[in-house]
Amino acid sequence: MSAVSAEAVSGTVRTGSESRPRSGGQDAAPLAPRAKLLPALAAVYRAQLSRAKVARIPLLFVATFQSVGIMIMMRGVVDGGDEARAVVAGSSVLVVAFVALNLLAQYFGQLRAGGGLDHYATLPVPPAAVVLGAAGAYASFTVPGTAVTAVVGSVLFKLPMGHLWVLAAVVPLSGAALAGLGAALGLLAPRQELATLCGQLGMSAALLLGVLPAAHMPAPIAYARDLLPSTYGVEALARTFDANPDWAVVAADLGVCAAVGVVSLAVATWAYRRAAVR
Repeated sequence: MSAVSAEAVSGTVRTGSESRPRSGGQDAAPLAPRAKLLPALAAVYRAQLSRAKVARIPLLFVATFQSVGIMIMMRGVVDGGDEARAVVAGSSVLVVAFVALNLLAQYFGQLRAGGGLDHYATLPVPPAAVVLGAAGAYASFTVPGTAVTAVVGSVLFKLPMGHLWVLAAVVPLSGAALAGLGAALGLLAPRQELATLCGQLGMSAALLLGVLPAAHMPAPIAYARDLLPSTYGVEALARTFDANPDWAVVAADLGVCAAVGVVSLAVATWAYRRAAVR
């Protein structure tokens, strides 16, 4: 051991022939206090948004073109009415599912497999801030694609666009529910490949159960549709294409999205704590 390291261990600093104790003695320096939730959440959100915007914007175009392509394909078999409303609403929310569910599951699966959680574990930020910040950043990318898909679908199927402002509630609430589910899948999957598979299966479920009209589904499939969080965002948006929407039912559907979002984000936070300490 060198003289410098020996002195550091013994707690003294040698000057000439004299030694004096280090200032502070043997007491360790106190750690910085843990950051509060809201400032930490804002910092994680900005960092994730800056990091992901270059890599995720091309995928957002893919998600938007995919949803628009589905509507064009369905235009050949659906003329209007409730079926057209279901197709447009389901295709719009599918953009949210592609980014918030599929990509977020892949991101947290990769983060866990590559040891990226160790970096966040060293930061003095609450686990909820990490999960909510990442989920919010990914959900933010869905706003332009969802709006474009809803407008194109309304024009394609000749639906009224006077109530499309409800997307301001549908996108964040559906995004919260699906982002929490995606984060939980990515953090709980034992392998990165399984996280990717779960995310893709979830997006496929959102595609099949959200875009296809519910009236033509068998009863067991309809029950499975009720278990999917994005279904209630689809129903809320589809109802607003009516001339006189039942806003109480729309609010109830959005309330279910909000409740599922709280639960799914809480589960994702628990899954983050569980994965970070392993």
